[in-house]
Amino acid sequence: MPLSSGEVGPALSLWTETGGCEVGRLLNRSENETFLVETGQGAFTLRVHRVGYQSRPAIESELAWLSALRRDTNLDIPEPVPGRDGGLLQSFVTTTGEPRLAVLFRFVSGSEPQPDDDLVGLFGRLGEYAAVLHGHTEKWQRPSGFERPVWEAATILDADAPWGDWRLAPGVDRSVRSVLDRLDSALWLRLAEYGKSPERFGLIHADMRLGNLLVEGDRVTLIDFDDCGFCWFAYDFAAAISFHETQPVIPGLKAAWLEGYTRIRKLDAADLKSLDAMVMLRRMALLAWIGSHADTALAQQHMDGFAAGTAELAERYLAGALWPEG
Repeated sequence: MPLSSGEVGPALSLWTETGGCEVGRLLNRSENETFLVETGQGAFTLRVHRVGYQSRPAIESELAWLSALRRDTNLDIPEPVPGRDGGLLQSFVTTTGEPRLAVLFRFVSGSEPQPDDDLVGLFGRLGEYAAVLHGHTEKWQRPSGFERPVWEAATILDADAPWGDWRLAPGVDRSVRSVLDRLDSALWLRLAEYGKSPERFGLIHADMRLGNLLVEGDRVTLIDFDDCGFCWFAYDFAAAISFHETQPVIPGLKAAWLEGYTRIRKLDAADLKSLDAMVMLRRMALLAWIGSHADTALAQQHMDGFAAGTAELAERYLAGALWPEG
């Protein structure tokens, strides 16, 4: 059941900065719920984790990477706030008696970019951000016990995938299913051919979509590392165009992303060829997610026609290229 602001109030006593305050409005509800907390010391965002999605070790691992990125790079990313006991991840019990995990972040101002904005410059910046992230993860010595999800064919395409079964998603009728079954088989083969060598597969953000960006003037903040995990580096481009893969502006955004990325980190011919496969893999993940999260506003916003659009993209991919220059 969704949580109300009042139910998560007991969490605030765990941080010096928020003790004695009240939880404000809900900012977002997806996998987790985030609430605004305004204090005399500034504003904060309280993230309350959904039971059963990420384990305590997995959340602690996310926060370890986030802290390392803040220390080792100049990326604009959220700052988690230690609790009174020094830990970034805190446990509390809601007013209805439910145990929950929570993290407090310093509030980041800015607005979410919109699909009809001029996004070319932003995608150049996103390419740079992705390259910095990938370069960092190649060199960073992960702490003992580090645990994050693995996003690959099995954890996206199989019926028991964490985000659900794409076959059960709204709009997957007989004709759509026939096309997507062929896509499913093709992706398994092509991803296996591409392989998981360390320069191609590692720890990534995995959800660098418009909804996880806050823009204010020239400042671009990348938020929500909650889905970070091990995947192909090229998947971060696919995540950037989430829900908008069929739009005619995508080839230009792809070119801008690649220009930004390759200023920092090299890509070979196989990497470039893999981008279309990653777009389709992400699209299948989103299709499954829409089916398993049909009660969320984001799923409802994109549900109509999403399966048919995925099948149309699949036909183009199976025919040779998603876009004319692809």
